[in-house]
Amino acid sequence: MNRVEAIKLQLSSLSIFRGILSRSVPQAFYRLLCALDSKPDEFLRLYGEFFSLISERGCSDSLAYAFTEAALFDENCFTRAAAAGEADGLSEGVLQATARDCETILAAARLQSGEVLQAYSRYEEIKEIAASLPRWQSGSAAEGFAACGGDTAQLARYYRENGCGIFARYKAFIWRGGDIRPVLNYDTVSMDDFTGYERQRETVAANTRAFLEGKSCNNCLLYGDMGTGKSSTVKAMANEFRRQGLRIVEMPKERLIDFPLLVDKIAHLPMKFIIFIDDLSFQHQDQSYTTLKAVLEGGLAARPKNALIYATSNRRHIVKEKLSDRSFEIDDVNTRDNMQETLSLSDRFGLAVCYTIPSKKEFLEIVRAMAQQRGVAVSDDELCAGAERFALARGGRSPRCAKQYVESLFCNIGNSSPDR
Repeated sequence: MNRVEAIKLQLSSLSIFRGILSRSVPQAFYRLLCALDSKPDEFLRLYGEFFSLISERGCSDSLAYAFTEAALFDENCFTRAAAAGEADGLSEGVLQATARDCETILAAARLQSGEVLQAYSRYEEIKEIAASLPRWQSGSAAEGFAACGGDTAQLARYYRENGCGIFARYKAFIWRGGDIRPVLNYDTVSMDDFTGYERQRETVAANTRAFLEGKSCNNCLLYGDMGTGKSSTVKAMANEFRRQGLRIVEMPKERLIDFPLLVDKIAHLPMKFIIFIDDLSFQHQDQSYTTLKAVLEGGLAARPKNALIYATSNRRHIVKEKLSDRSFEIDDVNTRDNMQETLSLSDRFGLAVCYTIPSKKEFLEIVRAMAQQRGVAVSDDELCAGAERFALARGGRSPRCAKQYVESLFCNIGNSSPDR
């Protein structure tokens, strides 16, 4: 039995990582190997289809990467346990099968096109055609998989740091169309990108760390003035603690009624999740308002233990309030009850963090820090004077305003002074 035939049989007997055979590249490659005893036209057809597929995927010169990447992001009993830090609890049989599968996948990924062609049982009949067939290159295997090889302990560490399945491939998600969809181009903002609001960020970070460590923690409401970095703080938390198994799923407030569906999809997963609700506010107490109240505290479909809700709002109490709501002169005998109902949602967030507009001094410190990061070379007097004029024209100081000013200033370097 030649090497290609042996690898084909090993692929046939994959167990733990068997799911990769349903992925396009490994599946097409396996079908090609299974055709080693078929008629020439069938073998050549599958060869052409396989090369066409890997060319479309941009991996004709890196087959090993495409093959092992499919394995790296596979979801199975080993990867789920490893992501949860429980791989040591798996049976010896499962660990041995995992090691064997990894070795088989690496061997298959490194097969050269010439080896496969020469292993064809009727190679002499297609020898002339084979000479003109396109060839793929194996290249390097995916780093996380190649480095581990058959070492299950090292592979388990990878999944513990990166998660498994779709949650290893992607880091940020959004609830859309009744399912969790990956965000392909997510915001990579980090904690180092901020200037100011250290106390607020550290409060949120401490709550997030406690959540990841299994300690007491709270759902969090970040509220306050616009443009002060509330949403960026939440996204920075997801980026900061990604390697500790944290993922973020944004849920549009108009789809809060789907929360029980989201809970069902993430409750059994080994990773931990921030469920992010951005710009949360209600004009009145509608169905979504009642749903969120039940989710936060009191409902049957409560949040799972592996999830926290982080919401941002410009309003402290989330619901729009009117003076008439607090007037005891209106014709309503249950005015106090109405007020209690209005306040009851924000009260269910165990942690509320306030973001207010910066003082002039704080605003200019933010501007200086951002200008230094971007390499804007202007005098401090020019920078500060231009920042104040920019803020005045836009109705107030905020980190967002500072960023917009520095961006506009950066674009004008070499063309005009920052005041023009």
